Amino acid sequence: MMPLQKPNEQNSTVQWCSVPSNRTDIPQPQLDTWVRLLEPESFNPFCHHEALLLCQISNWEWIAWIPDHGEAVININQFCLEHSVG
Repeated sequence: MMPLQKPNEQNSTVQWCSVPSNRTDIPQPQLDTWVRLLEPESFNPFCHHEALLLCQISNWEWIAWIPDHGEAVININQFCLEHSVG
């Protein structure tokens, strides 16, 4: 298992899975939110493509639960947020 490299905090921003029409409401990760993993195979070739955020441990890392994998530390560069309509 390769250790995660600490990214430059200024360049680490939360990504959108798709660009919403209203860009003024910048999403931030929240506890108990499902996010889409950008490369789920990097955790496990058989794991789910989404993860549930459990606990923020730094400005760029979260502890998450990934179905068919278990708990993992994920970097904000490894997932994106869905925007809600409404």
